[in-house]
Amino acid sequence: MAVTYALLSAVFAALVAIFAKIGIKDVDSNLAVAIRTVIIVFFAWGIVLLQGNIGDVFKVTRHTMTFLVLSALATGFSWLFYYHALQLGEASTVAPIDKLSIALTMVLAFIVLGETPTLGNVVGGTLVTLGVLATVFLK
Repeated sequence: MAVTYALLSAVFAALVAIFAKIGIKDVDSNLAVAIRTVIIVFFAWGIVLLQGNIGDVFKVTRHTMTFLVLSALATGFSWLFYYHALQLGEASTVAPIDKLSIALTMVLAFIVLGETPTLGNVVGGTLVTLGVLATVFLK
């Protein structure tokens, strides 16, 4: 089931790049991120309300909240830089560079989370990195 959701995430992430590139043509990239964020806030809270688990917000621990805040800040910086890069460059170059996050996440998961590297992780992360390098340097 996780693979299905991950594939859906990839499909929608691809649409993010295309829609964002079209949408930021005549607007400051930071303003575009701000508009996008407001929409996401309403969308996410709407889902929580529809699921009926709004009361669970009071069950979130300080530890969990700390890391959710850090994650949110990282997301914000990622979006700001991503949108600015899309405004300056081609989506077909910017999006693959952004996906270096795959290899970086793997390395951090091994170091910070103590996850065990597998042959598939190492080969996959290496191929992603090589793909990004090819995208950037083989024009």
